[in-house]
Amino acid sequence: MIVNQRSIYIFKLLSDLLLLNCAFLISAVYSQSWEILLARYYMFFLLIGLNLLWIVTSYYLNFYDDFFSRNFPVQFTNILKNSLLQLIITITFIFLAKENLFTRYFIVYYFILLVFLISFRVIIFRKILKYVRRKGKNIRDLILIGNGELAQNFKTMILSNPDFGYNFKGFISENAGDNQKTGEQFFENLEKTFTEMKLDEAVIAIPEESRHLLEGIIKTCDKYAVKVHIIPDYYNLISKRFQLSSFGSFPIITARREPLNEVQWRMLKRIFDLFFSFLVVIFIFSWLFPIILIISLIFDRGPLFFIQDRLGAKNKKFKCIKFRTMKYEKNKVDEFKPVVEHDHRITSVGKFLRKYNLDELPQFINVLIGDMSVVGPRPHAISYNNIYSKIVDEIRLRQNVKPGITGWAQIHGLRGDVTDEDENRKRTKLRIDYDLWYIENWSFWLDIQIILLTVWQMIVGKSRGI
Repeated sequence: MIVNQRSIYIFKLLSDLLLLNCAFLISAVYSQSWEILLARYYMFFLLIGLNLLWIVTSYYLNFYDDFFSRNFPVQFTNILKNSLLQLIITITFIFLAKENLFTRYFIVYYFILLVFLISFRVIIFRKILKYVRRKGKNIRDLILIGNGELAQNFKTMILSNPDFGYNFKGFISENAGDNQKTGEQFFENLEKTFTEMKLDEAVIAIPEESRHLLEGIIKTCDKYAVKVHIIPDYYNLISKRFQLSSFGSFPIITARREPLNEVQWRMLKRIFDLFFSFLVVIFIFSWLFPIILIISLIFDRGPLFFIQDRLGAKNKKFKCIKFRTMKYEKNKVDEFKPVVEHDHRITSVGKFLRKYNLDELPQFINVLIGDMSVVGPRPHAISYNNIYSKIVDEIRLRQNVKPGITGWAQIHGLRGDVTDEDENRKRTKLRIDYDLWYIENWSFWLDIQIILLTVWQMIVGKSRGI
């Protein structure tokens, strides 16, 4: 669907292959010499294999898909995926070939250089295409045929991703006019629209009951040389949420796919949680804790930690640990009272901790204990959960996995509550929808992407937990 998708795909692929070959040759020459490389002719077979591997893995990992719908931290994770596969194959080849010269230094140089060059290409390409499209070039006028929920969602996606290169021109309702059975009024409006507007592409997003109009719509689009795309009405049924399997001789569709139901993925997630949390505690928490303690003693007398009962996996309560950021109240009642921006209850030290999400660091202890995960739905306080359960019926599905220090909802800005009741209901519903999407679409690489985005938001001061 991206403008000139095939041309852009080929350009990016060829550019990356060129950079891959440069990274390989520079690493080989720098680790040994050009003469030695030429003498080890079989290393060029490795180079050919790495080129083919990049083409294949890029395709299966969707490395070049939806390029501009993602920001750089997510793209960088995709680069790491492909580069790690290159690294594994390189190590395997050198081991099997019993190569004794192009070993550690070559492998390290190649991996680092490949990641750097591809990342640099991604950044430059994005900036160039953004500049070109700001000048009004490489833009196509697009219209949506249909105005239901599916069409509205597609419109939102297009408007929120201007780098796709589309200029949204409006809707054509499939229910236009009174003569809905024959569709005469609809096709008159369609012809009129195509005549008055210079359109490049049309997206058909009509419900199943209007499918009888489909052939006529395509013919009309062809008549005016408008490229046509179709979003099937069963789009939601073919998402990852539904899992097809069999039970005996019966085909079964499971309504909610949850990868973490599989023991191997739970083990992988737990191993990563322990490893990552151990590193954070040793290399960050060990020196940051004394600093925060001293600052708190000077500027804000009271307990250093805020410990609260929260709901974890399988609806079990646990003690969630945070650095205290609000004024200490000895007999505080655990009630639903959202913390908002410029809240008078937040201390001066707490403002800084909350801005950079440092108050959540003690929860790595919860991760080591096993109550939480590094990534997952944020744990709710019991009083808050009671309120939320009246807003979203599916809220208990969040407790199918361990809560996390950060999550899919949090990196999309859905952090905390607001005082306006109606707005808070909308935010709560959306936040839990994001949580459920994460549970149904979990992958190890998704966790890595969320962590990288969280770190980036902490650096720029946009991170804020519940």
